[in-house]
Amino acid sequence: MARDEKLKERWEHLVNKLSTQFADGEDLDLDGIIYLIGVQELGQLHRRFKKDEKLDLMHIAICRLLEPYGYYEFDYYDDDGWPHYKVKEELPHLKAGEQSVLMKEAIVNYFLVSQYID
Repeated sequence: MARDEKLKERWEHLVNKLSTQFADGEDLDLDGIIYLIGVQELGQLHRRFKKDEKLDLMHIAICRLLEPYGYYEFDYYDDDGWPHYKVKEELPHLKAGEQSVLMKEAIVNYFLVSQYID
């Protein structure tokens, strides 16, 4: 099976599984999944977040997702337990479709490593 086909298959499986678990079966979009990863990485699962905190959670997730690609590196946790990352390498300029594929690949890899999917 081609790499793109395998990614597509894993992505659809992941969206279905996460949507069933966290969105009553309503399909989560890419941003929703990134948000969930941010909440997971922060580890404060049972609280409500303000709008600016939600953006920060998405930033945490993106940093964490792109860390294995060499773009970010974990730096430290602040006094409130929020992780901070530093930029190791600037992201390349990608078209919207290329960004989406990179993020989907990073998300699938994140959930493969955590053994949420196989």
